[in-house]
Amino acid sequence: MSKNALPEPISILISELSKLPGIGEKNATRLAFHIFRTSDEYSRRLAKAIVDTRTKVTTCSVCHHFASADPCNICKDPNRDQSVICVVEEPLDLIAVDKISEYRGLYHVLHGIISPLEGIGPEDLRIESLISRVRKGNINEVLIATNSTVEGDTTALYIARLIKPLGIRVTRLAHGIPVGGDLEYIDELTLGKALKDRTEM
Repeated sequence: MSKNALPEPISILISELSKLPGIGEKNATRLAFHIFRTSDEYSRRLAKAIVDTRTKVTTCSVCHHFASADPCNICKDPNRDQSVICVVEEPLDLIAVDKISEYRGLYHVLHGIISPLEGIGPEDLRIESLISRVRKGNINEVLIATNSTVEGDTTALYIARLIKPLGIRVTRLAHGIPVGGDLEYIDELTLGKALKDRTEM
């Protein structure tokens, strides 16, 4: 489609939508047309939701999950097991684990994994604050739930080497998670069994 065939605001909207992950130009065009056809009220709500996401969402200073208050609701929840921390790569992984009832402890989000090829080292992740939490709190176990990839395994081993000398139990999700699989895409039954059958590192 020629850019000249569309009004400039729609062209700009398509251009911005196509920058979203997994959204190509065709899908971006469909979404833009859908937004154009909806009510003014819906468009305003959508715009407000986008702006609010940027202005009202912060990162929890304790676990580094996305939050509307600091600390986040999970860290503040007195009904959670305060003796276990589940370490995940990204907030989406936290959401995947928390959907199932098998785990009701705390979390720590790394916001990435060690990947020398991409220039990401341990200092670029939230590992230092994890060690600080383990030293300060009454933590009995750190469950490392990084994805089953070379980088995920490398990150898990690196963290385990730092924590085990502190006398804390370090565990890893059991086998059953496919190699290269992202936690956010694993079905709840498989993920629940992997949590239940977690192994010592």
